[in-house]
Amino acid sequence: MNKSDLVERVAELKGCSVTVAKNMVDEIFSCMTAALVVGGRIEIRGFGSFALKEYDSYVGRNPRTGVNTVVAAKKSPVFKVGAELKNRIMGTHK
Repeated sequence: MNKSDLVERVAELKGCSVTVAKNMVDEIFSCMTAALVVGGRIEIRGFGSFALKEYDSYVGRNPRTGVNTVVAAKKSPVFKVGAELKNRIMGTHK
């Protein structure tokens, strides 16, 4: 499922126009993005959580040239699936 599929499904389930559904989906993603940008964590019970993982800088090696280079520290968003969703996917949901 991609974003446009999600928008169409929301419009169908809620009986609203695709434009209204797109605005709702965009606003949800915008709020989630804003929370992560300031270092927050997003937890959706029964689905999973989004958080930032911080990676320290390190010295890496270019595999083509063999030259060592410093890789800068970075932050990357990560998703951890919730137990309920995992169980539903595995077919063990009660």
